[in-house]
Order: sequence, then structure tokens, then C-alpha cells
Amino acid sequence: MTENATVERLVRHANVATLADNGSYGLIEDGWVAWSGDRIIALGNSTETPPTALEVIDARGRLLTPGLIDCHTHLVFAGDRAAEFEMRLEGASYEAIARAGGGILSSVRATRAADFDALYRASEARFMQLVADGVTTIEIKSGYGLDVATELRMLEVARALGRSHGIRVRTTLLGAHALPPEYADDRSAYLDLVCGPMLAQAVERGLVDAVDAFCERIGFSLDETRRVFESARAAGVPVKLHAEQLSASAGSSLVAEFGGLSADHVEFCSDQDVQAMATAGTVAVLLPAAFYALRETRLPPIEAFRAAGVPMAVASDLNPGTSPILSLRLAMNMACTLFRLTPLECLLGSTVHAARALGLDRVGRIAPGWAADLALWPFSTPAELSYWIGGMQPDCVIAAGRTVVSR
Repeated sequence: MTENATVERLVRHANVATLADNGSYGLIEDGWVAWSGDRIIALGNSTETPPTALEVIDARGRLLTPGLIDCHTHLVFAGDRAAEFEMRLEGASYEAIARAGGGILSSVRATRAADFDALYRASEARFMQLVADGVTTIEIKSGYGLDVATELRMLEVARALGRSHGIRVRTTLLGAHALPPEYADDRSAYLDLVCGPMLAQAVERGLVDAVDAFCERIGFSLDETRRVFESARAAGVPVKLHAEQLSASAGSSLVAEFGGLSADHVEFCSDQDVQAMATAGTVAVLLPAAFYALRETRLPPIEAFRAAGVPMAVASDLNPGTSPILSLRLAMNMACTLFRLTPLECLLGSTVHAARALGLDRVGRIAPGWAADLALWPFSTPAELSYWIGGMQPDCVIAAGRTVVSR
């Protein structure tokens, strides 16, 4: 930045958690951050003179962090599955509900019946709940259509939500989420659809940033998942995977074999899976709200991930059946209390590592040249992000340099 240059906006007198690349909060007490457009220009402490700015926000000692990143959601859907919540409380398992035609297929029926406008309206309220919680980047999956038209409509709604509200949205094609009823007797034909017209049209229309699958006994086998990944690789699309949630499948090793962005859930990861992920640089995305909602008992191998240097992200897994949660910060608290992550690990997991799980560059830290995605909180210490159970939402959320929430 040249001397005497004027910037568009400046936050000053903030406790700035930069998350500098040294495994710490990178705190700057009584600091300032300046930006123009959608990029951070400079930052410093109280002994350094900030640039002149057209607009100045006085943080008055509050905490400033990067905007949070929710790297795993199923936010776009119609209907609800509250009845399944009651069924689980009466003893039915997730797998039993799915095999009886409920679960994912229940959401498929409702989502197929919704046109674009109805789907947009239903999803927008959930979208804005996340933004109000400090989230400036949201990954949104398809997977409740399981036919070409509805899968594409879901992705179009996701893109439209991002454009309308100035929030970065990454879209993931999850055609291999469940077997639709019309293909119940021909799994291979459905995979032909997913790997052929569905993927091709999503790519052609610029609607897909990654391809995902549900590799599980009630989803798709390892060989079927490999077929999906091979098609994605041929189309030049990165992959990620719902892996090792309910059983050990070696799906995490498979996604690592393909240089995948992330393996998500990962409760049943083996030592071999962990090493494969470490070698490939694949992120372990932890989804504690689903673990909580399903009352699971098998914990992800957190110590093994730490020892191997596998980056751990934390996400909401917002979905109508197994994680009806509208707060990434509540998921961060759950990651601490249920999985024993530290507050620092949770903040890195919902910023730096979440960005990596989405293949994003220069997003998730406060540094010159990085995205001007920021959240100003009504407290002063970063551990409070994971400490509070509900409430304490940010006073100000800035996405791509623009204020999207102000209280």
C-alpha cells in the first residue's frame, strides 16, 4: 500500500484473530484491518498508523475474525422430517428408517414436487440463519432430486442464493446420495445417469464445484463410488465423500487416492485411512451435529488425525433428517464437547481448513491480499466462539468487503 493511500473501509480498536499460519489465533490486540473492494489491503496494531478510510468501524475492543465457512450443508430442500425425529426417539435407527423408504427418499419426494421459486423461498430462511451466525462462505449440496432436472434445480437455487445475498457459495453435485425408487432394480442404470447426463449437464451449465457420494451400506459401495469419482476426474471436477459415518468402508482411503478435497463424517476411519488422507492432504470434515442427532457412540479418531497432521474442518451438515441445525457455532461447541477439539482447532476448522476442504485459495485468514470476509463479535476472546451455546451472534458480518449483517 502506498503512503497516504485511502482505503474504502477500516475496522479499528479490535482484537483481531488473524489465524496467521503458525498454529495460533494470531491475535493482534487493539488492532486494525483495512480493505478495498473484496480484498484486505493492510492490518496492524495500535503502534502502527492505519490508512485513511472512507468508512471507519470502531470495534471498541470486540473480537474480529475471518468470516466463518460452513463447508458441508444440504441446505436446499423442501419439506421436513420431524416425524423421523419422533421415530428415532421411539427406537428406530437411521438405517431402518431409510430402508423403509424414509430418510433421504422422503426429502426427495418433497423436493421433486417443489418448483424453483418454492425451493428458493424454503431455503432462503435457512441460508440467512447461517449468515446471521457469521458464515460468509457456504457449501451447498444437491442430492434430494436424484433425477437430472431436480438435481440441477437444486444447484441453480444454491447459486441464486449466493448471488442474491452476496455470499460465496460452493456447489457440490451429490447425485450418488441414494438410489431413487424408479431405479430400485437397476443400480447400474442409475449410476449411468449420474456419471453421464447429470454430471455433464451440471458441468456444462457451470453449476458444480465438486462431486460427492454417500459411500455406505445404505448408500453406494466402494466400487460404485470409484465409478462416480472416475467420471468426475474425467470431467475435471474435484471430489469429496461422505465416508465412514456408519461403518468402515475404506471410502476415506478412496477419496484420498483421487486426491480428494475432503472425507466427511469419518467416525469409522481406520489407521490406514488416516495415513492415506495425510499423504494426500485430504481434509477430515467433522460433523458433530449429525453425531449428536443420531446419538452415535463411535468417535472420529481425533488423536490419530492430530498425530498424522490431517487438517480437521468443522461443519454443520445442515439437513432435514440427521442434522437440522442452523448454527455453525453450535456445531463448533459440539466439536469441543463431544469430540474434544480445542477452541483454536474449531476456529481453524471453520475457517482455514474449511476453505481447504472447498478448494478455496486466500480465504479464511485475515491477511493482505486475502478475502475481505470478516465477522465482528460481541466479546473479546476467540475461545468464546466455541464456548457459548447459542446466541451471541456477530454484531457485523462483512462478505467480499460488503456489510451483509449489522446489528
